Amino acid sequence: MRDDMILCQQKVAEVLAQVNQIVIGKEECVRKVMAAILAGGHILLEDIPGVGKTTLAMAFSETMALQNNRLQFTPDVMPSDLLGFSMYQKQTGTFEYQTGAVMCNLFLGDEINRTSPKTQSALLEVMEEGNVTVDGVTRKVPEPFVVTQLLPESQLDRFMICTSLGYPSLENEIAIVKGRQIQDDKAVLQPVINAEQLLYCKKLVEQIYMADDIYRYLCELCQTTRTNPLIELGVSPRGSVALMRISKAIAFLHGRDYVIPGDIDEIFLDVAAHRLVRSAKAKAAKRSAESILIEVMQNVKKPTAARR
Repeated sequence: MRDDMILCQQKVAEVLAQVNQIVIGKEECVRKVMAAILAGGHILLEDIPGVGKTTLAMAFSETMALQNNRLQFTPDVMPSDLLGFSMYQKQTGTFEYQTGAVMCNLFLGDEINRTSPKTQSALLEVMEEGNVTVDGVTRKVPEPFVVTQLLPESQLDRFMICTSLGYPSLENEIAIVKGRQIQDDKAVLQPVINAEQLLYCKKLVEQIYMADDIYRYLCELCQTTRTNPLIELGVSPRGSVALMRISKAIAFLHGRDYVIPGDIDEIFLDVAAHRLVRSAKAKAAKRSAESILIEVMQNVKKPTAARR
């Protein structure tokens, strides 16, 4: 394995170790969020209030020296609050661009479904295109750019993964309560990498090797969701691409430079479950998307792992 890849894997492992000091007992969720960031995807957090979503975003931004913004969406939030606007400067006689909330590396949006369709559309365009257009001028958002938020079903396909922190265990909750008495999160966290180094890590993730048999296995999983009688709407080709990208990131986090079937299996539910629409038959039988996808994985033959 290349020395630069080994070094980047070690640095990312340090990031995870620091985040796990703050987001206690949620190592699996933290790893999946890191994988989505490395794969260049956006993250949907479906969760109850008060379990640490904002803390999670803050921890990642601190350890990777990323600029982060948060916006609570309400019915009166306008696209200009999100994208920015031009303001006339009397001194110079010109219009100057005032940045909006999305001009950052890590954007945390709460309850976008509460805001207007026009504002929702503006955010989805930024997520897809990676730039904002104000008064005919197009500007790139800072790289890397990651969105974490809660969205209605019609917009879920734009998110690479859907995950949840959930309630902590008793022992972890005790550790959380004790920790809040004696420490400040930002004092514990130290930058491990910066935005430029993160972009380099993302390029290395893109170079992770996938054998043809692994590609076939991945696509067969997604194809099977489209023919399953319990699924009305299966994983789209966009979902297949997302699964490929994040499977490479999972392999990277496991210290490899090639993908094995287990990498795909580890993240398949998080990539696919929120993209499905269950059939009436599945709903009547009270079958969850996750249980259906587990059956899909059991019915698709796994190839052997292949190195480069």
